[in-house]
Amino acid sequence: MPRFAANLTMLFNEVPFLDRFEQAAKAGFRAVEVQFPYAHEAAAIRRRLDAHGLQLVLHNLPAGDWDAGDRGLACHPGRIDEFRAGIPLAIAYARALGVGQLNCLAGRAPAGVAEAVLRRTFVDNLRHAAAALQAAGLRLLIEPVNTFDVPGFYLNRTAQAADILAEVGADNAFIQYDLYHAQRMEGELAATVHKHLPRIGHIQLADNPGRHEPGSGEINYAFLFAHLDRIGWGDWIGCEYRPATTTQAGLGWRERLAAPAA
Repeated sequence: MPRFAANLTMLFNEVPFLDRFEQAAKAGFRAVEVQFPYAHEAAAIRRRLDAHGLQLVLHNLPAGDWDAGDRGLACHPGRIDEFRAGIPLAIAYARALGVGQLNCLAGRAPAGVAEAVLRRTFVDNLRHAAAALQAAGLRLLIEPVNTFDVPGFYLNRTAQAADILAEVGADNAFIQYDLYHAQRMEGELAATVHKHLPRIGHIQLADNPGRHEPGSGEINYAFLFAHLDRIGWGDWIGCEYRPATTTQAGLGWRERLAAPAA
């Protein structure tokens, strides 16, 4: 049976961030993930995790100025120093919070930059990040993101991510496979996740359209959860969706879609 981690950036956002840990535990989650923990002291987050018996399974590397439209820096040839300066901060948070893997967002491709330059910048930055994370005992993830929601996002397909990781050549670097983004860009979810399973380090979910709860759209999550069990996925699945109303009102999908077959 799948194990689900609540993404606290998107779930329980009816309450202040630090109060979401309690809400997740009360809702039956045993693990959580966040996009960016850096607005809060690591010690404050650690206290909430410990108080509610939660494991933090993922957060992102710093990704630039999110409010100004940045969605990562790793492919941007003019911001290499800024990208690399964020890595020690992310590692410090991961160590303090017991996180074993960090996600790197490639970012939007800046206008007028050749594909070869974007790829070389991304690969070089990933090699740098992977080496730093390897020294800290951490895994590095890269996430394809759909270009409907984030126009111009450089890394947007699973095969592209796998090809880039092969060039990076780091054994601690993996794909973060987001079922929602993959559905929007390429479909073929069951076959793709099976093909790339050895290189997938984390899975996330949301339905399409709307990026709401599983069962609200076109993705057959009952089939996919059973498929993931069959092919041997035993790790966490991050629930990174926008509740259609409130988080609590929409949580019935876990029993409807993810219960083991009778």
